[in-house]
Amino acid sequence: MEPSDSPAPFFTRRAILCVGAGVGILLAQPIAAFALPAGFERWREGFRARALAKGVSEATWNRAMAHIAPDMTVFKEMDDQPEFNEQIWQYINRRVSDWRIIAGKQALRKHEALFARIEHDFGVERGTLLALWGVESAYGDPQVQRNHMRPVFPALAALAWNAPRRRAYWDSELINALKIVDRGWSTPEEMRGSWAGAMGHTQWMPEVWLHVGIDYDRDGKVSPFGKPDDALGSTARFLVDRGKYHRGEHWGYEVRGGSASSNHSRSYAEWSNVGVTRADGKPFPQPHAGAKLWVPVEGGPAFLLGPNFYAVRSYNPSMNYALAICHLGDRILGGSPFIQPFPGSERALTLAEVQEMQTRLTKAGFDTGGTDGRVGNDTMTAVRDYQTKVGISPADGYGGLQVLARLRQGG
Repeated sequence: MEPSDSPAPFFTRRAILCVGAGVGILLAQPIAAFALPAGFERWREGFRARALAKGVSEATWNRAMAHIAPDMTVFKEMDDQPEFNEQIWQYINRRVSDWRIIAGKQALRKHEALFARIEHDFGVERGTLLALWGVESAYGDPQVQRNHMRPVFPALAALAWNAPRRRAYWDSELINALKIVDRGWSTPEEMRGSWAGAMGHTQWMPEVWLHVGIDYDRDGKVSPFGKPDDALGSTARFLVDRGKYHRGEHWGYEVRGGSASSNHSRSYAEWSNVGVTRADGKPFPQPHAGAKLWVPVEGGPAFLLGPNFYAVRSYNPSMNYALAICHLGDRILGGSPFIQPFPGSERALTLAEVQEMQTRLTKAGFDTGGTDGRVGNDTMTAVRDYQTKVGISPADGYGGLQVLARLRQGG
């Protein structure tokens, strides 16, 4: 799950994908090979008693925790999250990117039968799941798993032992992770994730894996890794069970005639009667379904939001995140950009333009971590450093038309 609107770290289900040094060796090395932090071994013994009392087997404990050392880098990741203070149009442009739209169409062609089955079984629209998959793991790209994930047990052990806040939450998630191994669904070596323990195609925390995950490919285990069947089927179940997703309803529509947000739900027909209509001029297909009016920025696009928008928001409690997911899903399925622009916004760069920007930044000494047209924290950091050097204000890390034009000038 993408981070929330607030720059403060968010831990309920998924943390930001961060580059971190792999510490898988810690799972296999004996304790004596490491200088364990003071107090960790005593905490581990106390945690062992709690885990066994919760039903974790001795064999699983020995396999995953007996010789573990905490991944102390998680505390730096927790404290040093990059803050770019994106405006909403920048946030959406970066996530509803040319690369994600193109790759999403390819993913749909490859897995058409799977998405048809999920729509039949759960009623969750394929665009929504494609967008979640694309934002959470770049459609399961192994490069994300290889370069941005770390062993989960050392990370969760560090957090459960000595996190500055919500230690009980981390304690519970570590026990959940042990129960997953106990069930034979995964191994400590396979369980790699973000510094906060979110894993796989759609970034499950252990609690979600354990309690929402389903064996959708019928291979005898539940897994967010490998084939995307379990991850996507289970994510659809999450949206239905926890998000109260409504079968057959669209998430909402860009509209005209709305000037202020309203928490009052009305039917689309009632909104039409007070002058709120679809921005594209088409009729609302389900006039009796309910929706709320949201105007994110005065003078920008307005939206009527149905229950399925808020189902997506249950996956990450950020209005901006939910709007980006819903819009990306529409774009993958052939929808158009928003009709009314956000104030002060610019169009998103094309895939070729992003690649050109990354290439020029790297040649100028600002490493973007690759030139594939995907914009992550490495590219944003490179952009921010370049903006600072050449005097572009604000130095917000947004790689748009202004930055590309300056790079083309040789600045």
